[in-house]
This record gives sequence, structure tokens and C-alpha cells, in this order.
Amino acid sequence: MSEAQFIQRRGAAWKRLESLVQRAGAHGLRRLQAEEVAELGRLYRWLTSDLAYAQGHHFDAQLTAYLNRLTARAHAQIYRGGIQSGRERVIEFFASTFPTEFRRSFVFIGLCIAITALSAMIAYGAVTANPERALAILPAGVVPAHIQKSLHDSNFAFKPAEAAAVSAEIITNNIRVSIIAFAGGMTLGVYTVWVILLNGFMLGGTGALFSRAGFGYDFWATIAPHGVIELTAIQVAGGAGLLLAAAILYPGRLRRADALRTNGRRAGILIAGVCAMLCVAGAIEAFFSPLRFTALVRLGVGALTALCVLAYFGFAGRFKATRAV
Repeated sequence: MSEAQFIQRRGAAWKRLESLVQRAGAHGLRRLQAEEVAELGRLYRWLTSDLAYAQGHHFDAQLTAYLNRLTARAHAQIYRGGIQSGRERVIEFFASTFPTEFRRSFVFIGLCIAITALSAMIAYGAVTANPERALAILPAGVVPAHIQKSLHDSNFAFKPAEAAAVSAEIITNNIRVSIIAFAGGMTLGVYTVWVILLNGFMLGGTGALFSRAGFGYDFWATIAPHGVIELTAIQVAGGAGLLLAAAILYPGRLRRADALRTNGRRAGILIAGVCAMLCVAGAIEAFFSPLRFTALVRLGVGALTALCVLAYFGFAGRFKATRAV
């Protein structure tokens, strides 16, 4: 291969690597997205081979010097970027990586939100018209036999000293459901969609039963403080599952194995964030929700958590992403 052919074939990769190194700048790899960091590492490995090839074939000295300088700059970024404390990585994840991936994957997450909303409305309408339909729509054990008191009075029978254990149980169960929704992506998304559908049926069907019994206002007020975060987390987990399904069904120009690895990394980011969200929701459900606040106060707390969720996923990490361009 001649020098001209070498430059023509490899020049675009060098320019791409140079742009990534320049964007990283003085702040290091923290200014890049996870996929860009992986790309930088891959291009760096290719560059070292290109440099060896150019030196071995005695190509122009200016070309060799350029490749040398670029190799040194990329090397400095990679090895400096690796020196980051665990605390910094955690802060970086929640301040930028997770919310940025949420926005990037919102097509899949939004689809789960739409499925949940639609299935909840269908279940609510069906059970409101005929309560016996709850037996067909909802899983066994979910349908209350006789609703004689509000959800707030019936759902929190544990003592305050038991709150920590209850919180752990709630968190464990919700994370299990989220992992199932995520893993369902390997069934081409069929099981993921079923989990999301079932979640919506349970929400709408149970709400309809309590509403028919005269406790509808209290029902929504009781689930509002923790429910916004919990329900959002379930939708994100479903979106992660659909990401896996998309890699299998629509790999694009990538091989399916490569597409699955790429989307698997993205889905892993979402699931890690979901686990943290469910820890927060479980703590609220066990420590705050049982308290004897009025329904209006509980709805207000739910509205506040909704605003926080919207602000976090809407704006966190945007400043960094803009600054890095």
C-alpha cells in the first residue's frame, strides 16, 4: 500500500480521534459520553498500528511526526482519564451519564409510558363498568376480596420499627420486576411489553376498585409520594429491555453481536439508574407514606417528586454536553 492510499484509507479515523482528544481537553474523558470513550480507545489502538506501519515503510517524516504527536495526546487522555475516584464516577453517573442516556433512549422509554397509560385506562374503565372483570385482568392475589377501608389504612399495618425491613422488601421486589422487564428484551421485547402491560392493568384496575368503594381520592394520594419515582423507574427498565430487543431486530450496519453489546452497555446504564430510583421510592413508601398526613399533603409531595423527576431527566447533564461540543 502506497503512502497516498494509506492516508486515504486511515485519514478519517485519525481526524475522528483528533476531534475526540480535542473535545476531552483539560477535563479529560469525563467530557465524553461512554460510547465516545470506547471509540477513543479503539481508535487509539488502531493508531498505534498505523504509526508502526508508517515507520516500518519509511513514509514521509511529517506524517510520522503527526501520528507520533496524535498517539502521545491520545495516550495522555486515556491514562489520565483512568485516574478517577469511585466517588467521582458515582457523581458523574448520576449528574450526567444516566439522565443523558435516559434522553437518548426516550423513544423506547416513551413507548413503555404509552403502553402503561393505555393499559391503565383500559383496566380502569373495564373494572369501573364491571368489578368482576378485575378477576380476569389482575393477577391472582392482587384483587382485594372486600374493600372496607382506604388504601392508606389497609396498606401500612406494620410498626414504625419495622419500616427498614419493609423498605428493603419493597426495594427488592421492585428491582426484581425491573430486572425481569429488562431481561425480557431477549425475547424480542415480547415479555418486556407484557410486564409493562401488566403493570398498567394493576394500576388502573386496583384504582378502579378503590374508587368504586369510595376511596379513590385516598388511593391516588397514597401512591403519589413514592409512585411517581417507582412508576418512572419501571418504564425506564422497560425501555432498557426494548433497547436489547432493538439490537436483535434492527442491528443496522452492525453485526447483531456488536449491536447487542452496544445497546447492552446503554441498557446497563439505565438499569443501574433504575435500581437507585427504586431505593429512593422504597424508602419513601416505607418511611413517609404510612405517616398520617392529609391526602392533600400526600398529593403535594407526589407533585413535588414529579417536578423533581422532570427537572432531573430534562436538564441534568445538558450543560456538560453543550460545553463539550
